[in-house]
Amino acid sequence: MCHRARGRAARSSIDHGPPPQCGAPPRNSCGDSGFSLVETIISIALAGIVVVGTLSAVTTALTASSTSRSAANVETSLVNAADRVNRAPKRCDYSIYAQAAVQTQGWDPSTVSVSQQYYLPGVDPTAAGTWLTGPAASTGCAGSTPTELLVQRVAISITSPNGQVTRTIEVVKSDV
Repeated sequence: MCHRARGRAARSSIDHGPPPQCGAPPRNSCGDSGFSLVETIISIALAGIVVVGTLSAVTTALTASSTSRSAANVETSLVNAADRVNRAPKRCDYSIYAQAAVQTQGWDPSTVSVSQQYYLPGVDPTAAGTWLTGPAASTGCAGSTPTELLVQRVAISITSPNGQVTRTIEVVKSDV
């Protein structure tokens, strides 16, 4: 323990408390002086920076979570729609099956779109065929019933109700 003393003189009869220790800051006779205005402003500014950064991170996480949830719901509806179209009897329009899949999520049927193409084989086995899009009669659908040996490619697109996520899947139907 290190004591500061003035020379080797004896202590006076008035007790001023224990002598200050080495390395300790000098005592103020008025007690603790508190924080200065500059220290307080700097502390508030630093706390504000931390709060803004934290709120920004939380907002980003919530947005990402919402988008992820929307994507999962769209993908679930898309798989459901593809399964319904795949199990459906051969038709010239599969929109009703895809719309039923999104309605199970409580979504409006307008969030789904269905497009169909029909395969037209080449003139001989060595020639490549083509996919046709157009009026049903010219592409292998006479009325509401497809012709025999028709190969169909059905593209199903679903958009989340908030419009953030859109996914598409293709289903090929054939009795060939």
